[in-house]
Amino acid sequence: MWRSRMSEKPRFLKEFEVWEKKRKIAELFREALEAENRNEYGIAKKKLDEIMELSKDEFPEIYFEACFKLAEVFFEEENYRGSIKCALRAICNVPNKDLYLVGIKRIRDMLFILKEQGNLSVFKENMEPIYRLLKDNEELQAFVKGLISIAEGRKDITKYLNSIRTPELKEALELLLKPHQRFSL
Repeated sequence: MWRSRMSEKPRFLKEFEVWEKKRKIAELFREALEAENRNEYGIAKKKLDEIMELSKDEFPEIYFEACFKLAEVFFEEENYRGSIKCALRAICNVPNKDLYLVGIKRIRDMLFILKEQGNLSVFKENMEPIYRLLKDNEELQAFVKGLISIAEGRKDITKYLNSIRTPELKEALELLLKPHQRFSL
């Protein structure tokens, strides 16, 4: 028993390592934001990838935010499939329902912008990597299938909506089916 206690790290050392990892993540976030502001998207993406690697298992909320920040960078680069893939990765790995719903709302907003810009057609092809990413989540798989159907011009996505339990996720797809509305001031 005494030997096993000697081989364990002292609690203060474990706490220091966690603190040090959080400090490193904060530094990487700052560097990623600075790079993004300078339109150095490659550097920003590398920093965000590092954050995701450091945070995935230990800090799921940080992982969630890093995924969505990476999604924003891809969006700015007009890599819309990459953007939605990162956003879906974020909500695939959420630690609680609240973040799941926040993630769905963010994806809904991104897709609404793409719809208004007439860019939903990018989801017609090369969606297999996204679909594979969601292999363990039937609801998100149905969402992606519905998104692909809408991108292909199909209006009847009832079979996909029936596989989605979360009302906010259903609403995100249904919003894409509504006709474009111009607002005047």
